[in-house]
Amino acid sequence: MSTPRLAADRTVRQRTLPQIGDSGQELLARATVAVVGAGGLGSPVIQYLAAAGIGTVHVIDDDTVELSNLNRQTLHGVDTLGRLKTDGAVAAAQRLSPETTVVPHPVRLGDANAHELLAGADVILDGSDSFTTRFIVHRAATALGLPVVYGALMQWNAQVTVFWSAPPETSGLPATVLTDLFEDSATTHAAPGCAEAGVLGAVVGITGSFMALEAVKLILGTGTPLLGRLLLIDGLAGTTTEIPLAAPSAVTAGSARPLGTDQGTTSAARLPRPGGGPAPIGPGQVDPQAAWLDVRRPEESRERPGPAGTLRLPLDQLLRLRTGPSVPLPADHPLAAVRSSGARLLPFCASGPRSLTAARHLAELGWPVAGYLDGGLPTTLPTPRAAPGAPAAGAHRG
Repeated sequence: MSTPRLAADRTVRQRTLPQIGDSGQELLARATVAVVGAGGLGSPVIQYLAAAGIGTVHVIDDDTVELSNLNRQTLHGVDTLGRLKTDGAVAAAQRLSPETTVVPHPVRLGDANAHELLAGADVILDGSDSFTTRFIVHRAATALGLPVVYGALMQWNAQVTVFWSAPPETSGLPATVLTDLFEDSATTHAAPGCAEAGVLGAVVGITGSFMALEAVKLILGTGTPLLGRLLLIDGLAGTTTEIPLAAPSAVTAGSARPLGTDQGTTSAARLPRPGGGPAPIGPGQVDPQAAWLDVRRPEESRERPGPAGTLRLPLDQLLRLRTGPSVPLPADHPLAAVRSSGARLLPFCASGPRSLTAARHLAELGWPVAGYLDGGLPTTLPTPRAAPGAPAAGAHRG
């Protein structure tokens, strides 16, 4: 089986998510991340990012595997004692995702090499275990304007947040950096690490998983990043608490710019919100003048096509639309003809949830929406009047 086929089969469950889809998976495949530390936090981070299909992962760690690491550093085992931790990162990523390129850097990160090692990344994940290294990452990331996903551990507790000195102005996200939370002082640097205070392996796994999640969100430009918010995890109590680090801003779900794309491209992925918005339309109540819009995945549309004249725009691509009908679209865009005709859109999917999400998003952007098809595509299909000049079903290649 070819590598592209392996990758497609492995990521099919996440590509099913409307915030990812095929286009989101392409963003992940083009992304480059830098992971500082291939130990406790680096273990879940590297494995989940590779499994997600991240294209390139730089791993920076000069340490070797010790037996006391193995309660939490699941990249490694007793068979790799004494070996470089970067070797374990490469091996684990290759097992999960042969198409992911892992670049090992078995060197100690310092101010002299940090810029060179981190400059090519879209996102930095700081899984280091000392404030000396954390402030080195902070200085380099601030100079480069790159986001840092930060995690820290202490016994049964953990912290996760995102630092970013220069988030896109259009995102509404607050600029927050490490020194907003910790002073670069002798007191801070004297804080005990895992070796002195101890740590439970499962807490490390939870924390690293949160970090991988934040990195994926930043790359896709979806959800609300933990920028300006500190997540506190108390494993012993089984609770999480959030502490604001910055004044409230106009952050909305999906407002962050997808990394690795053109500067002007933004994501608008939003989860459905309860109440209000477009109404469900039964198959027998459809306006014959409505323009049917298929938001299913391409393979679903091929297996069971919609009515003649149906427009196709998979939900993951539709959610990245950021303009209303007043802004011209490329001639081959499925909504270009609707823009000129003024026909009202009727999104539909297999059962209903995706079409509701599509209808709400289109309505927020100002597109004329008739509603969304309740219950998904019916067994008996009507013959709607296509919007003037609309491409035939299947014409859109996106």
